[in-house]
Amino acid sequence: MAKSKTIFVCNECGYESAKWLGKCPACGSWNSFFEQKIVESKNSSLKANPAGKNTNIPQKLNLYEAKETIRTSTGFEELDRVLGGGLVKGSLILLGGEPGIGKSTLILQLCDKVKGEGKVLYVSGEESAEQIKLRADRLGIKNEEILFLGETDIDIVNQNIIDINPKLVIIDSIQTMYSEELSAAAGSVSQVREITTQIMKVCKSRNITTIIIGHVTKDGNIAGPRVLEHMVDTVLYLEGERYFSYRILRGVKNRFGSTNEIGMFEMKGEGMCEISNPSDVLISDTEDNPPGACVISCMEGTRSILVELQALTTQSVYGIPKRTANGIDYNRLALLIAVLEKRAGMMLGSQDVYLNVVGGLKINEPSIDLGILIATASCYKNLPIDKRIVIMGEVGLTGEVRRINLIEKRLKEAEKLGFKKCIIPESNKKGLKDNFKLDIIGVKDVNEAMKKLGLK
Repeated sequence: MAKSKTIFVCNECGYESAKWLGKCPACGSWNSFFEQKIVESKNSSLKANPAGKNTNIPQKLNLYEAKETIRTSTGFEELDRVLGGGLVKGSLILLGGEPGIGKSTLILQLCDKVKGEGKVLYVSGEESAEQIKLRADRLGIKNEEILFLGETDIDIVNQNIIDINPKLVIIDSIQTMYSEELSAAAGSVSQVREITTQIMKVCKSRNITTIIIGHVTKDGNIAGPRVLEHMVDTVLYLEGERYFSYRILRGVKNRFGSTNEIGMFEMKGEGMCEISNPSDVLISDTEDNPPGACVISCMEGTRSILVELQALTTQSVYGIPKRTANGIDYNRLALLIAVLEKRAGMMLGSQDVYLNVVGGLKINEPSIDLGILIATASCYKNLPIDKRIVIMGEVGLTGEVRRINLIEKRLKEAEKLGFKKCIIPESNKKGLKDNFKLDIIGVKDVNEAMKKLGLK
């Protein structure tokens, strides 16, 4: 007869304890432990296989033949780029994002764009068929092979997957599904882990591509145990401010491609629309050229994006100057202001400094350092920067402008968009070939860059 015992599991991180605890020692969450029963079988101990019973014998790795990965296009070039070329047959994809960011809208459009590839099973535990149909009509969904199932019992869901044998399965969302074999509530750590395991076994055994939609916590991570991200093949995050129309699809894990690529979309009335050239929408078309604005170059994976950077300096009302950064690290801004004061002799101790990356993007790349300094100096001296100039370069603590990577891709993007001049590190200019129609200016330090731009 099977024995059962009770353990307590943290709902936030999955930490297990023999007794209830008020605070989790692993993640520090309060009141997050819940009771869970574990059934142990007497025959669960490891036993040696009888002679002749071991059918799975290790083989030499070089005897196996690697098969080419079969991919299906999603109909979105941006999504295909993030996935590494399209949907891999039999893969398990986890898509996370904040509520209202557009996860369900994007996936419903995906179901329509794979028309002709086979049946699509859309399982929803949050919305009714009428709600999904209203969204489908608004988005202009025409795929007649989309089957809807409003169910939260994973056993019924798995049975339908086996009977229908679709090419694509959508689970919206994993936190609403439950298994009657577990006494824990839906969305708990044990439920999410067990349900994902069952879905993975059913779909991978039949080579069915599966997309799981997951909620995120207040910290921005997918709710549930961290093991959930280890079980799936690909983890995608849909990011963006709720009050901005632009969305960024970012790959955090991908067993079939790179995790450095991003896809950009814009939320409109007709759904999620691709942005094939993000630089066009992130640079303003205004003819005036106010002080404190400049164009910088940043890399997202292998894609070069030109972004407008805006800085504002104003006399501080209080004794301690204020520093505000939107889109870049606050500590990075404070460090660069110190470099500007020490190395360029620009006293900003009595100035409030505000910095903003247009479009709601978040950039962590050091190549925007020089642009931050130039924009700040431009506003402080009330001297505008020519909007046809692109500025790029990493700045060290001694004021030197350091080498950056993928310089040729950045320059090609600037040339394609009609820019006339680029300020780059001198060390990058030495290795360039003369195949650009740009006026490329190399600078060694911050003071030289400011002189070239007429700020000093």
